[in-house]
Amino acid sequence: MPEQRHRADALRNSDRIVRAAITALREGGTAVPLDEIARRAGVGIATVYRRFGDRDGVIRACFETYFTEEVEPHALAARRAADPRQGLAEALGAIVDTLASHRALLTAAREAGAFTESLFERFGAPLGDVLADALRRGLVRADLLVRDLAAMVVMTLATIGPTGLDGHRRYLALLFDGTRPSEAPLPPPSEPGERISPAGQRPHARARSARTG
Repeated sequence: MPEQRHRADALRNSDRIVRAAITALREGGTAVPLDEIARRAGVGIATVYRRFGDRDGVIRACFETYFTEEVEPHALAARRAADPRQGLAEALGAIVDTLASHRALLTAAREAGAFTESLFERFGAPLGDVLADALRRGLVRADLLVRDLAAMVVMTLATIGPTGLDGHRRYLALLFDGTRPSEAPLPPPSEPGERISPAGQRPHARARSARTG
């Protein structure tokens, strides 16, 4: 019983830290220190390190929680659309808008390595049923994958600068237009789980460029 109580306390502490961090980032920006997050959560700084290891661990947990609670419902809502292609378009737009609305968390997540296609693909799994319906009806290209939808979100978010959100829906529309049925095959997808940098260049490519430059 004491062990179960200790485990429950640890989970509650983790949840308080994550929620305090999400709020602190929204109010104070990406520079908010860990001790401020600990103070807001009502725990010691040692508890933060014990539960998450470092600042990046806190940010990754924040991003996953935010994704689960704020983004996944948009993916689930797409299942109710009468037109699956329109449902996909509306879901992607809502997902991008939701993520873009917390710019500090978005920036911190990129820096912490939480901004991965695999995360978007995992939480975008509910879109798989909608995509399958669109494929059956011939409303999208036959080689379109769920991870392609995830990549569209990642690439659109990379266009959002520090001065505002204007323009990101335009770029999402351009990307989504490429999902129309086509007989020309797409190149094979990239390796799953790769992280996309804010500028859209993969980290290993940047390192290779630096070595050869």
